[in-house]
Amino acid sequence: MKLQPLHDRIVVEPAAHEEVSAGGIILPDSAKEKPMRGTVLATGPGKTLDSGKTSPVDVKVGDVVLYGKYSGTEVTVGGEDYVILRNDDVLGIVTGATAKKTEKKEKVGAKK
Repeated sequence: MKLQPLHDRIVVEPAAHEEVSAGGIILPDSAKEKPMRGTVLATGPGKTLDSGKTSPVDVKVGDVVLYGKYSGTEVTVGGEDYVILRNDDVLGIVTGATAKKTEKKEKVGAKK
């Protein structure tokens, strides 16, 4: 990737949209919600404080983070969609999980 964020900004790859609801209903594009979870791809060096020192970014490359639904700026680089967030826009780091949920392979209408 040739996208390097500046200052306290973070480049995040959003998680995939849900294709099927929990009840098994296929969702059209217009009904899908924006993802609020993604994987950090790049971070800036940090915010420069008034004292001249740099405050490092709280996350590192590879972390799975949660962010606000309308936070950040969506950009497309090389045909891929990314979200650029400020360090303050990150709500939390998800541990022990990946950003993209695994799809359940169940037959619709199958009896158990």
